[in-house]
Amino acid sequence: MKHIVVLTGAGMSAESGVKTFRDHDGLWEGHDVMKVASPEGFRENPALVLDFYNQRRRQLKEVQPNQAHKALASLETDYKITIVTQNVDDLHERAGSTNVVHLHGELRKVRSTGNPNDIKVWTDDINLGDTCKNGHQLRPHIVWFGEDVPMIEKAVEICLSADILLIIGTSMQVYPAAGLMHYVSDDTPIYYIDPKPAVVRNQNINVIAKTATEGVKEFINLL
Repeated sequence: MKHIVVLTGAGMSAESGVKTFRDHDGLWEGHDVMKVASPEGFRENPALVLDFYNQRRRQLKEVQPNQAHKALASLETDYKITIVTQNVDDLHERAGSTNVVHLHGELRKVRSTGNPNDIKVWTDDINLGDTCKNGHQLRPHIVWFGEDVPMIEKAVEICLSADILLIIGTSMQVYPAAGLMHYVSDDTPIYYIDPKPAVVRNQNINVIAKTATEGVKEFINLL
């Protein structure tokens, strides 16, 4: 089976109604991102940060995988598919994809502030006073600005084994995720789907300037 590695960003889930990370003015849902997505923000106002992610988690319960999510899951019949996503939602899994790596964490998980490896599934609100078994406050299992991306080395290994690289709905501006495309071999075809592509077509990169749902459909036809 050919190995298709899929890198997905906010544009993958936008058609499901999931708000993109931040607007052009650097705000996310009206908040300065550094106030709600950094260790410093959490230390300064943990209640604000918890509430912010509680709202994101509630929103996640109201959205469903779109046709692009479902189409990628259906490819597992004929290809080895590995999805490396910058998204913190679980829409790939809910669509049926079985091999998903979350670079920036998962909204429906929490971890202990005292032990980053103490991670558990959590689908409801996180409140001040919710603690791990050792008494440490729980926090969202999200990679914030200024924190290491623990899954990046695994993602690099995955890209090294790609027969085809498919990039969907990402500006390719956020590192280290944006650097992953450089780890595929020189002769690996790359397909880039985005209505406003941030890269240009060349001999290796095939640009599909469409939304995720329309672009994945075209990609499958090209296969």
